[in-house]
Amino acid sequence: MVPIIHRNTGWIEVITGCMFSGKTEELIRRLRRAIIARQKVSIFKPQIDKRYSEDHIVSHSDLKIPSAVVSHPREILELALESQVVGIDEAQFFDEELVPIVQKLANMGKRVIVAGLDMDYRGKPFEPMPELMATAEYVTKTSAICVICGNPAHFTQRKTHDAERVIVGATDIYEARCRNCFEPPKEEEEDSPKQSRKSKA
Repeated sequence: MVPIIHRNTGWIEVITGCMFSGKTEELIRRLRRAIIARQKVSIFKPQIDKRYSEDHIVSHSDLKIPSAVVSHPREILELALESQVVGIDEAQFFDEELVPIVQKLANMGKRVIVAGLDMDYRGKPFEPMPELMATAEYVTKTSAICVICGNPAHFTQRKTHDAERVIVGATDIYEARCRNCFEPPKEEEEDSPKQSRKSKA
């Protein structure tokens, strides 16, 4: 819950967690409330994420909201100048330049809501999310349910042996696991091919 803040003051909210934990669903919920309040809202997602829609943010539970597709964080700044609220999904797919862009938007008096994975399939921090969490006023960490034991899940298990860090997919490639059931890749799997950005939508 975000407290009442004086008008013309910007801030950053980060929604983070593993896959299937409801990050996008929570992002959409907050953005819809802003739209109902007749605020000017701009919504963005990275070009690499085309799993469910070309021009919508879509949750795994099939909630969706129209969004603009951008290939670089600087486009967000250009397109959101007139907005009061800025929503950004799948932030882990953007490079480190997203951080100063988000900071600048907040400094301009905007409410910036960012959603993204906190860790990759190896259980390692997924940049630029750690820095966004450190500089945000509000951080919400969501959890899923472990598909193995039913306990709260905070890790994303990759079911394939691909070594690329970024492979876009859903239940065909990933599942949520708790700490005890999570199986990070072995070092030899991690060191095999060079990491690159690859989509398996």
